[in-house]
Amino acid sequence: MTELVVVTHASYVSGHRLRLRFSDGAEKLVDFSRWLSGRVFGPLRDVEYFKGFFLSGGTVCWPNGADVAPETLRQADDQSETAA
Repeated sequence: MTELVVVTHASYVSGHRLRLRFSDGAEKLVDFSRWLSGRVFGPLRDVEYFKGFFLSGGTVCWPNGADVAPETLRQADDQSETAA
């Protein structure tokens, strides 16, 4: 059985980007901009609110209940090479 990979560490970088470390040892820079629409994710467009993230249940969450599944984050493109 394959073990679910979870987020073990997250740090704010800039804009809507977080550097994430996963339980399988991978680390990547993820731009959350693609997910910032709709009723739940819309408030995260405010960078100050976005910065209020925390880890819970192995993924990145916000006080309004928004979260992104850890497997989605693990599969997201690494933005490290495109970071300015």
